[in-house]
Amino acid sequence: MSSSILSIGSSALAVAQAGLSTTSHNISNASTPGFSRQEIIQASSQAQATGAGYMGQGVQVTTVRRIYNDFLTRQLTDVQSSSSQLDSYQSNISKLNNLLADPASGLSPAMQDFFSGVNAVANNPANTASRQAMLSNAQSLVSRLQSMQNSFDAVRQGVESQMSASVDSINSYATQIAQINDAISKSELSNNGQTANDLRDQRDLLISDLNKEIKATVVRQDDGAYNVFVGNGQSLVIGNQASSLVTLRDPSDGNRLQIGFRLSGVTMRLNDSSISGGTLGGLLSFRTASMDAAQNTLGQIALGLAGSFNAQHHLGVDQNGIPGGDFFKIVQPTAIANSANGGSATLAVNISDYSALTTSDYQVAYDGSNYSITRLSDQTVQTASSLPASMDGIDFGLGSGSLAAGDTFLIRPTLNGAGSIGVAISDTRKIAAAAPISTNAPGSNLGSGKISAGSVDASYLGTPLSTPINLAYNLGSNTLSGFPLASVTVNSGGTLTTYAPGAPVAFVADASYSVNGMSFSLSGNPANGDQFSIAPNTSGTGDNRNALLLAGLQTQNVLGGGTTSFQTGYAQLTSQVGNKAREIQTSSLAQNKLLEQANAAVQGMSGVNLDEEAANLLRYQQAYQAAGKVMQIAGTLFDTLLSLGR
Repeated sequence: MSSSILSIGSSALAVAQAGLSTTSHNISNASTPGFSRQEIIQASSQAQATGAGYMGQGVQVTTVRRIYNDFLTRQLTDVQSSSSQLDSYQSNISKLNNLLADPASGLSPAMQDFFSGVNAVANNPANTASRQAMLSNAQSLVSRLQSMQNSFDAVRQGVESQMSASVDSINSYATQIAQINDAISKSELSNNGQTANDLRDQRDLLISDLNKEIKATVVRQDDGAYNVFVGNGQSLVIGNQASSLVTLRDPSDGNRLQIGFRLSGVTMRLNDSSISGGTLGGLLSFRTASMDAAQNTLGQIALGLAGSFNAQHHLGVDQNGIPGGDFFKIVQPTAIANSANGGSATLAVNISDYSALTTSDYQVAYDGSNYSITRLSDQTVQTASSLPASMDGIDFGLGSGSLAAGDTFLIRPTLNGAGSIGVAISDTRKIAAAAPISTNAPGSNLGSGKISAGSVDASYLGTPLSTPINLAYNLGSNTLSGFPLASVTVNSGGTLTTYAPGAPVAFVADASYSVNGMSFSLSGNPANGDQFSIAPNTSGTGDNRNALLLAGLQTQNVLGGGTTSFQTGYAQLTSQVGNKAREIQTSSLAQNKLLEQANAAVQGMSGVNLDEEAANLLRYQQAYQAAGKVMQIAGTLFDTLLSLGR
């Protein structure tokens, strides 16, 4: 009997000791990340049958259970992945927002100062100081654009550095998960299937950390292993084998990083859209949805301003009477040949209409007989049997070499536009503030007819005026003669009348006359034989007509096919980035709140409560002491039996 009591007491002592050990383990790991509290599961030992019934044989520990809820843990990792993605997006878009909206470093003040300088020249075209101020302000504008381009490039480089670091972290976590998978399988197999609680906690923590970097899907196997998948189902971990992600150079643009998946020595490129969640997903989303769009829009504004200003500057003459040249230097975009191209061809790309530029990138592909030009922003395709071909103000032509079927080229006309312009002139006399033509009504005229100062359009450059035109009025036929041999268009109150070359042209008071790109209006009542002359302007010292047109570009709708001004375009860009930054910030705050709630739910289930563990310590201590007392009594009884035998 005493030996039975001793055995029962010994089992109770062992269970109490196991309880104390487990509770102590919980307390010591109360602050350990990812730790799930544990508890012993005890059951009574099999009773012994006697004539008086079944007599109990004590207690035993069947297992040490990990307090864990799979649903709550999955929910936490999902929320963690979304939260990390938003945090990553927010940290980067806030840099763009600060750059664009800063009143000191933004573009708006520089554009305003530049056009103020142009207006100063228009107000006093002969003043050298005003002309110098205009050139200085132009240089400041270019410097601001180049600085913003450099800042955008720095953000882009930072994004790609973060991408590389994130890929390294993902691969490290994948390797560790595979190793723990192996350790869990071996440990549980050698211990009769008992759960390796601490190893499983470590693995779940790694899964959580992995989801901070990328959205990962976990499939639990019967042997306790985790298979982990990312992207479109790429197997990052299968049992104790880990694959890896890699960073690759985009074959269509060697300056851009792509993510690849490597398995058994074979690398497959992944589309950016297939990677979601975590820091990596946030970086890719930011680069595609915000970074590229913002940088393209800034380039569109810069190129639109420089290109339209140059076009108008060409329509003027400088103080030497020479037609205006380029005011801004513009570097034309280059076509990037895909690294997989089989041919040796290069493409020649030229922007022919800056007002028609979009913020999209383009792809030119050759199938062996035809060319396709794809606007990548909306996948609009234009086909051509030969080059050159044009789309959205861009001319695409063959440069050198030969094409092979399947060759493709990427063209990014505006991505680097802000950094590709400069000031082309340094001599104040070369500012073409004057118009290229001058008009005159001689004082010898007898009537009251007058001729306006006149203006020119882009078609004038094809047939510039080299000798004066003298128009004579015939009262009898009410016509004008002396026009060059070209068609003449008369606009009277919106009604257009076109006269064939050499035909007499009717005089209409207050009407506008256009010929060879020149336009002027006649008014009053000329007398028979009165003359009006249009001559080349050989001295533009005091003429401000072209300067006024240059200054007017500030408020004209030049961008987007004549729908948006420069200031409005930049304001829209700033607003779009600011609104997106605010949207992401709000979403991030909400997601972080969900993360707190999900983490609280997991901790409420699996976390260590020190008050509860302290109570367990006392409970197991008392059980240990009671079991010891049982054993003491069993010893006393045994001694009594021994004494009876003496």
